[in-house]
Amino acid sequence: LRQEEDALLENASQSNESDDTSTDQSPVPPAPLKETSFSIGLQVLFPFLLAGFGTVAAGMVLDIVQHWTVFTEVTEVFILVPALLGLKGNLEMTLASRLSTAANIGQMDTAKDMWKMIMGNLALIQVQATVVGFLASIAAVIFGWIPEGNFKMGHAILLCASSVATAFIASLLLGLIMIGVIIASRKVGINPDNVATPIAASLGDLITLALLAGISTEFNDYANPMVCAFFVALTPIWVLIARRTPSTREVLYSGWEPVIIAMAISSVGGLILDKTVSNPNFAGMAVFTPVINGVGGNLVAVQASRISTYLHMNALPIAEPDPAPRKCPTPWSSFFGSGVNSRSAKVLFLLVAPGHLVFLYTINSMQGGHTTLTSLFIAFYLAAALLQVVILLYLADWMVNWMWRRGMNPDNFSIPYLTALGDLLGTGFLALCFHILWLIGDRDTDVGD
Repeated sequence: LRQEEDALLENASQSNESDDTSTDQSPVPPAPLKETSFSIGLQVLFPFLLAGFGTVAAGMVLDIVQHWTVFTEVTEVFILVPALLGLKGNLEMTLASRLSTAANIGQMDTAKDMWKMIMGNLALIQVQATVVGFLASIAAVIFGWIPEGNFKMGHAILLCASSVATAFIASLLLGLIMIGVIIASRKVGINPDNVATPIAASLGDLITLALLAGISTEFNDYANPMVCAFFVALTPIWVLIARRTPSTREVLYSGWEPVIIAMAISSVGGLILDKTVSNPNFAGMAVFTPVINGVGGNLVAVQASRISTYLHMNALPIAEPDPAPRKCPTPWSSFFGSGVNSRSAKVLFLLVAPGHLVFLYTINSMQGGHTTLTSLFIAFYLAAALLQVVILLYLADWMVNWMWRRGMNPDNFSIPYLTALGDLLGTGFLALCFHILWLIGDRDTDVGD
């Protein structure tokens, strides 16, 4: 099997060389899969579109459920939306990134190693999901309570139960899907980095939103405390399983900071969403929020995952002092440098506008949203999306290298921060668009139902 895989990787790299359409003949450090702009684009395109349609579906769901009783009565549920959708960035994508790196450097070649990695990683995700779901509900309660000043215990317990249950079930389902994808892509000989993260994203938004809406509607005053207690009681079992694998043990002790900070950043995005969507003039924003956040998050996750794998394969070991310390990258070097990473940054950036146009057209043709697509609206929306992605790709280049020099494993740390910032920037820029369009008098973009 090992030889087969090597042969497949060899073939993949040769076939990529043969269609070398890239013009710059700069010396690139030896990478195991020699990738041209064309082959990067080709491998990223399909999962990117798939993930995009996933976020479109999630947007349509959010657009419908924003009028359900639970969302109108307990508006804090909106604050949970980016935080729980962000979970897939924090947990599933870091899982995908960790397993992709493990697969690429040969830590999953024997069946025994593979199962050990899989069990450890799944258990780890359940611990993180339960804790983060719990904390996200507390954040939603606090953010919802500060402006209004009245605290409802029933609402708080509903938020806690639906948040923890959603996080737990969604993480379990997605974790299993991710593992399948990574093992399959190894067998077929494609680079799991390009495929795994967007697929996690595409299903993540949809599954999470559907679960959140369904669960928060189903629960009643008696079930809520029981549900909270049940999932919290399971946590020690997962901790025991996760401690048995060295790579997950490290994350179990040190991997909390990014996940929790990311959840807090996303919740601020949620607060913006809650305050914007609950104004009937801006109800049209709901359908676009998962799309703009999802697309930005997916692209930056692919880039961060790639830079991380690149460092693992080519650079000095983590925390070795680099003889020539890299200065902070300039935006110019991030996008127009000669290396393979700036090449992939260009490719990912070029996917933004065409991708969003396809997604906008899809939403429009499915009669989603409360928004007429005027050319003015499309121009503002694309400007917001492009600005968001440029900022994110530049931050990815800076952050992954900075973490590597600090001796932190970028697989565990960078993606949560980057996807959370994607949520915050996306929601913020989008709300800004709607407000500016409203002021300019393009009122039509915010038609009620």
